Amino acid sequence: MSSLDRVKEIAEKIKSMEIRGAANIGRAAARALMYYAEDFDGNFVEEFMDGVTEARKILESTRPSAVTLFNAIRYVFKRMEGRDVNSLRDSVIKAAKQFIENSEKAIERIGRFGAERIPPNSTVMTHCNSSAALGAIITAHLQGKDIEVIATETRPWYQGHITVKRLAEEGIPVTLIVDSAMRYFMKDVDIVMVGADTVASNGAVINKIGTSLMALCAHEARVPFIVCAETYKFSPETVIGKLVKIEERDVREVADPKEFSGVKIRNPVFDATPPEYIDAIITEKGVISPYLAYEIIKEEFGVSL
Repeated sequence: MSSLDRVKEIAEKIKSMEIRGAANIGRAAARALMYYAEDFDGNFVEEFMDGVTEARKILESTRPSAVTLFNAIRYVFKRMEGRDVNSLRDSVIKAAKQFIENSEKAIERIGRFGAERIPPNSTVMTHCNSSAALGAIITAHLQGKDIEVIATETRPWYQGHITVKRLAEEGIPVTLIVDSAMRYFMKDVDIVMVGADTVASNGAVINKIGTSLMALCAHEARVPFIVCAETYKFSPETVIGKLVKIEERDVREVADPKEFSGVKIRNPVFDATPPEYIDAIITEKGVISPYLAYEIIKEEFGVSL
């Protein structure tokens, strides 16, 4: 068995969206590097380094716009050190475990901070399936705030189905709606709470397609729009002007092209919500204005203009 076999298996699950959600993707990437180190049975440093570099390339090719994937890999590589295979292997395993643990703790802290923003006896709207946003909503429910949730189905992968099932399991009253009904129901909403795939240095949030529409509807209706995002979702590349690539997936996820002769079909996965439509970003370090995103990036990644 090759030391890259489990890396390739996880990479395929990320690419096919069997593993989905920014936090899950980041943890999966760290776990894949840990598996590489555990499975490596060679004796030469050069061989180990060639293999872990190949593992990185395999993982980075899966979801080019998933900043958590790149930040997880960056976290592990930054802490990889040693002059022999054993020390290199141990450092990779230790760093990967640290990233996974920090990620899980971040979700817990965001849940506590986010719950404070949810008023008692309120209706929350959410989009897609965010572990961070769900953590805040469920925590508010456990605090006895007597809340209800309206969740979009989130085509074409219907991640909203995962969300409503999870909320129903917790005993939270929840309503599932089609994506295009979000404006219709916004009049009944007290607060919108969503996750993020990437936070850019200017405070813009890249998230599941439809998020920017929800933010616009909330802005129009004067409903607070809150983003829950771990700091490892902030993109250091955007500080130096690199644009976040909006991934487009196979159009067959939307419709069979054979049934629509002469019709172009598009399937963008994400969109960008401008900071002026975001009331706050809740991180594991606290609640910030979107315009402070650069400060978070500078603190976490040590970059400067």
